[in-house]
Amino acid sequence: MRLVLAFLTTGLVLTAGASPAVADPVLPSIPVRAFGWPVAGLSDGAPTGGGVVRRFLPPPTPYGRGHRGVDLAGTAGGPVVAAGAGTVVFAGMLARRGVVSVQHAGGLRTTYEPVRATVPVGAVVARGTVLGALDPGHAGCGAVACLHWGLRWAHPPGAAREQYLDPLLLVGLGRTRLWPTR
Repeated sequence: MRLVLAFLTTGLVLTAGASPAVADPVLPSIPVRAFGWPVAGLSDGAPTGGGVVRRFLPPPTPYGRGHRGVDLAGTAGGPVVAAGAGTVVFAGMLARRGVVSVQHAGGLRTTYEPVRATVPVGAVVARGTVLGALDPGHAGCGAVACLHWGLRWAHPPGAAREQYLDPLLLVGLGRTRLWPTR
């Protein structure tokens, strides 16, 4: 009887000390057809293979290893276009690579690299607006020219910390990330 009582008491203590469940964040609402592919050769409804050379691999922690975007096969010197309407918030060199970032409604931000930018910071762009030309030689990609396409989401909009999401969500092909409770 003592053993059963000790087990039950220990179980109650462990249960009482457990953290309450934390709900997964709600994913952003992405209007149908508001976004498209950022490189030529891919179209709405394209299969997940083909142009996708490397998929999104979320890091287990905010600063952990992972692949915070997708790599899309492209043509060296070919156009890179805005996936959706927004404002260019960065266009320049970062770690010796050309990078363009576009801020979209709802706290979404897409990033494109390596790109020789042809748009200035502050430019308002529509879906399909040329942002620049794709540079060859993206490390970690098997194709001659690959666009690394990233997606971050600040929730609520304007929040200091952003979460990385699979950019394929924008074209209806992404996988949902399950978030840890702690």
